Amino acid sequence: MMKMATLAGIGIGVGCGTRMAVPEILLPTRLLRPSLQTRKTSNSFISISFVPKRTFSISASISGDSNGGSDRQVRVRFAPSPTGYLHVGGARTALFNYLYARSKGGKFILRIEDTDLERSTKESEEAVLRDLSWLGLAWDEGPGVGGDYGPYRQSERNDLYKQYAEKLLQSGQVYRCFCSNEELEQMKEIAKEKQLPPVYTGKWATATDEEVQEELAKGTPCTYRFRVPKEGSLTITDLIRGEVSWNLDTLGDFVVMRSNGQPVYNFCVTVDDATMAITHVIRAEEHLPNTLRQALIYKALGFPMPSFAHVSLILAPDRSKLSKRHGATSVGQFREMGYLPQAIVNYLALLGWSDGTNAEFFTLEQMVEKFSIDRVNKSGAIFDSVKLRWMNGQHLKALPTDELLKSIGEQWRSAGILNESEGLFIEDAFKLLEGGIDVITDAEKLLSDLLSYPFHATLSSSEGREILEDGLSVVAESLLAAYDSGELLSALEEGKPGWQKWVKAFGKSLKRKGKSLFMPLRVLLTGKLHGPDMGESIVLIYRAGSSGIVTPQVGFVPLEQRLESLKQVNWEAFGKVEPATVASH
Repeated sequence: MMKMATLAGIGIGVGCGTRMAVPEILLPTRLLRPSLQTRKTSNSFISISFVPKRTFSISASISGDSNGGSDRQVRVRFAPSPTGYLHVGGARTALFNYLYARSKGGKFILRIEDTDLERSTKESEEAVLRDLSWLGLAWDEGPGVGGDYGPYRQSERNDLYKQYAEKLLQSGQVYRCFCSNEELEQMKEIAKEKQLPPVYTGKWATATDEEVQEELAKGTPCTYRFRVPKEGSLTITDLIRGEVSWNLDTLGDFVVMRSNGQPVYNFCVTVDDATMAITHVIRAEEHLPNTLRQALIYKALGFPMPSFAHVSLILAPDRSKLSKRHGATSVGQFREMGYLPQAIVNYLALLGWSDGTNAEFFTLEQMVEKFSIDRVNKSGAIFDSVKLRWMNGQHLKALPTDELLKSIGEQWRSAGILNESEGLFIEDAFKLLEGGIDVITDAEKLLSDLLSYPFHATLSSSEGREILEDGLSVVAESLLAAYDSGELLSALEEGKPGWQKWVKAFGKSLKRKGKSLFMPLRVLLTGKLHGPDMGESIVLIYRAGSSGIVTPQVGFVPLEQRLESLKQVNWEAFGKVEPATVASH
């Protein structure tokens, strides 16, 4: 006997070989605030029309930035597959789900979709959980937390999928298909020759019980296929994209259970979302085509349909899909590169969302307060690594000085540059270099550069040759005299004020000032043409040598050794050597 349709859509009016006309049924919808793109039927009803030959039309008007128009608590989910690391696109999807749940006083659920047994790994799952926690996106239900709707791994829910698959089989919504792979390939070839969509022809859709039992008795492998109406359309109102429609004649009866007894993705997702009482499915736009199959399964199983919101993809600067070839793309990579979680979260939120103002900097709490799904853009967002680096720098500067200083000190020690992570040297080095730090790991390169002494390489450059020809040897001779007399080191013992007093007198004795004085001194003492404040740099280099804070493996040349090495330079011969030869000294 054929089952009539309800709001949940139990049975789409289909029985084995049975065809009859069923009147249109008008069902009350959830009372929602419609968007401009929403198409509503009269009196806020969903229209589900049934006509002969398994045809129907569904218009599901689910719209607006609300909790579904009912008293149900908002429940959203992020459902990653543990087959790799957490991509920034996945992280943004998780963020939008988190923000929506928190802004509505709802629940954020984490579900692991690990049915791909060959590719899923425990290591990947742990990495995803670690990255989400690092970003501050705490889930209310899921692995490590538990909840009333578990288990929260698909691999632990197989019995549930089989239970609902059998329910569909008993109702006639699915049927057993015994087609071999060869038969299916032949169907595709015929469809291709006729320039038709490669859909299943329905060979076993009208099989008799006797035919089915005969194949079962022979042990022939079979799949479960879902009966799709031959004609009609399905329309949803996506919370981001507006009205989206599909024609059913391009789909064909699709598989919900494989011949090995494993459920397919779309069936698992639908059963999971329904049995976990998910009210809003916020996911990437690449899942939009899956919505058609999932909507049919929702209706057939008698589950209320959630609201759907499909977020645009994150694109590379060339507007292709962001991938590894464009550089770092995973949250873990950015964490290792020294980025702050709050900067990553802030930047990802702005890839497709704004609060309607020109504001760019938000804490997670501020985003929760301001977030609205209505303000999520349906256009693709460009991932700009330069903008992300700049934003991270702004978040760094907003940190309390003590916290930032501690992080940078630990970075210098963990990188093997210094053997201490706190103290006066770290404080002064931070003050000198902080302007160039956008990412914590920048501090590593900046300090390494400061401590290096590429004297010969610098003089081999064209700009270095100009300094050499501008009486560098004369400045070096006077500098060494000041060193031998103890005058220079005594001045450096007094810090920057001592250096400033000494260098002023030194310039007067040579009748040099400005660039003609400071460029030669910078080259002789730091080995470089450019860098941060010269006086502070030289004082730090001197203290680095006298304190022993620099680790041996850095290859640091203390100031005294630099000056001693200058005594060995044959300036006359040096000036005649070609740049390439000088560089090899």
